[in-house]
Amino acid sequence: MDFGKVDDDELKTIDFSLPEDGQQTLRTLSGKKSGKAPEFYVGCAKWGRKEWVNMIYPPKTKEANFLDEYVKHFNAIELNAVFYSLPKAEQIRKWKEKAAGNASNGFVFCPKFSQTITHIKRLKGAEEATEIFLSGISEFGAYLGPCFLQMGDNFGPKNKEVLEAYLEYLPSDLSVFVELRNTEWFTVPSNRKALFEMLARLNKGAVITDASGRRDVIHMELTIPEVFIRFVGNGAAFKASDEARIEEWVKRIKIWLDQGLEKVYFFLHQHDEKDTPILANYTIKAFNKYLGSQLPEINFLGDQNGEITKDPQLF
Repeated sequence: MDFGKVDDDELKTIDFSLPEDGQQTLRTLSGKKSGKAPEFYVGCAKWGRKEWVNMIYPPKTKEANFLDEYVKHFNAIELNAVFYSLPKAEQIRKWKEKAAGNASNGFVFCPKFSQTITHIKRLKGAEEATEIFLSGISEFGAYLGPCFLQMGDNFGPKNKEVLEAYLEYLPSDLSVFVELRNTEWFTVPSNRKALFEMLARLNKGAVITDASGRRDVIHMELTIPEVFIRFVGNGAAFKASDEARIEEWVKRIKIWLDQGLEKVYFFLHQHDEKDTPILANYTIKAFNKYLGSQLPEINFLGDQNGEITKDPQLF
């Protein structure tokens, strides 16, 4: 994932502290818990990584069987595969069958809206493509998690009415998180207020992306009592920094859970995905230790075990 990537020298100058909660978060989290145990989902963006053979995939695992192995380690996938082409029902059923046959941890697919809808049509006249997309992902059945709608950098606040109309067009019971990247959504107070109030009114979530070079998109606004976080690490050379950033997220999520947050979706990315399972396992361990999740730890085959080597003493 190249979004927000900066040179190594610049990384040393970045303030990775998390901003204060936004005003919509204060309104969304009432402090009254539903009584249900919160749900936690941790995963990656891809399963097709050859580097993970002999790491978390058994030796000689064929690419066709990578998903079968992935679902044994994680309980969610940020499904970017359907971004590049509209999903076909037959393919979705195959992926679902792999999850059904190999996962034992309540696995969910979180599909990204296809680029035909978001980047080519830019949400205008996208009804036919949307119906194809929705029909395809419906094949996931119980394995369907929230969808996320990612718009390009040039989709700014002047398109708010287009975005609102499209979200209103979608089925009201479809779980959707929206990721926006144009900086004017976040840096202009009136745009920010209008955006998050609209998402809250439509019961749609707001993706929070933690990337080194785009600190503006860490808006810390919750429009529903769920959070969808896309965390972009900086690789093995910056492992300590990435772990410290994870710890900061654990602190903030703990506060939100105490205030009524119900679900956490946390997806790990790296510019080089080879080390993503290690950082993901660190996240799982921290969530289990401090947030009360009971996620299975990743079963590493080699010596890369992602151990929490220090006690962060967060609380």
